[in-house]
Amino acid sequence: MNLKSRIDEELKSAMRAKDQARLRTLRAIKTAFVLASSQKGAGRDIDDADALKILQKLAKQRKDSLEIYEREGREDLAVVEREELKIIQTFLPEAVSEEELEKILREIIERTGAKEPRDMGRVMGAAAARLAGRADNKSIAALAKKLLSS
Repeated sequence: MNLKSRIDEELKSAMRAKDQARLRTLRAIKTAFVLASSQKGAGRDIDDADALKILQKLAKQRKDSLEIYEREGREDLAVVEREELKIIQTFLPEAVSEEELEKILREIIERTGAKEPRDMGRVMGAAAARLAGRADNKSIAALAKKLLSS
């Protein structure tokens, strides 16, 4: 079952269960899918790779909002973001550990021949392709910069 179909099934289940948090989040995901589909052109459907990118974007939005709400002491809004983030993450592949990320980045750095921070573009391109959905670009970039600087 592809990701889009899985979201549709989960949406139906959330409606039956009257789970408002899950329903709200799944509707937001479905809306993002519909918008992306309409941008691709009439009648074109999104594939799992597109759906994964959309889910990553939605998760990042929730993380950013959560950070702001926590910093501003708005726990009432932070709770909503945490709920939605948790639900979105159930559809994303399992994240790589810090150790595994470092190991993969070291392999990419060696394979691309990157030696210094200005070679960051080559490393990020290869890392983004290999780690799609398993690590966010912010943590990849921070670790890659650290490895290239040392």
